[in-house]
Amino acid sequence: MLAAMNTQVLIDGLISYLCFIPLLTFHEFAHAWVAWKCGDNTARDQGRVTLNPIAHIDTVGTIVLPLLSVFLGATAASGLSSFIIGWGRPVPVNLSNLSKPRWHDTLIALAGPAMNVLLAIAIVGIGKIAGMFGAAAVVEMADRLAVLSLFLCFFNMLPIPPLDGSHVVKNLIRMKHETYWQLCQWGFIAVIIIWQIPAVRMAVGLATVLCLNVIRFAFALPPFRGF
Repeated sequence: MLAAMNTQVLIDGLISYLCFIPLLTFHEFAHAWVAWKCGDNTARDQGRVTLNPIAHIDTVGTIVLPLLSVFLGATAASGLSSFIIGWGRPVPVNLSNLSKPRWHDTLIALAGPAMNVLLAIAIVGIGKIAGMFGAAAVVEMADRLAVLSLFLCFFNMLPIPPLDGSHVVKNLIRMKHETYWQLCQWGFIAVIIIWQIPAVRMAVGLATVLCLNVIRFAFALPPFRGF
C-alpha cells in the first residue's frame, strides 16, 4: 500500500487536514456562541463556547475518518476516499430554552456557515497583504484556507439532516422536531449517498468558487483559477 502512495497527494491532503481543524473549530464555536446568546446555556455549560479545538473534536469524525480519507486518496484505492466524511462534535441545543425555537434554531444553524464566510473574507484579506510583500507561500496557504472554509460553508448548507441547511428547511416547512430527529438517525448514510451524486458535488464546488471570486473581486484580486 505504501509503495503505491502518491507522496505529493499525501502531503497536500495532510496540509488540508491541518487547515480543516481550525476552520471546524470556529464553525462549531459559532454555533455554540449563538445558542448561548439566544438563551440556551447547554453548549456553554459543556465548555463548547471556546476556540480550543479539543472541545469540538469527535474522535471518529474529526480524526479517524478524515485521516483515513487522506491516506486512501494518496493510494491506488483513492476512489474509496469519496465515501469518507468528517465532522465535529454536534453542538447540543435545548430548544425548550429558546424563546423563539424555530427562529433561534435557524440562527444557530446558520451561525457556522456564516462564520466560514467571515473567515474566508479575513483570509483573503490577509492573502492580499501577503502578496503585496511577495510572500508567495502565505498567499498559497491563504487561498487553500479560503477555499476550504467556503467549501465547509456550502457543504453544511446542504438540506440533509443533520447538516445545518436541514435545520433551515425544517423550520421553514415547520416540520415537527420529533420527525426531524428521527430523520437525523439516518443522516450519515444519506449524506454519503447524496454526496456521490455528481450534480451535488458540482453545485457545492460552483458555489464555493463563485463566493470566493466575489470576495476576491471586493479585494481587487483576480478570479481564483484553482491550484
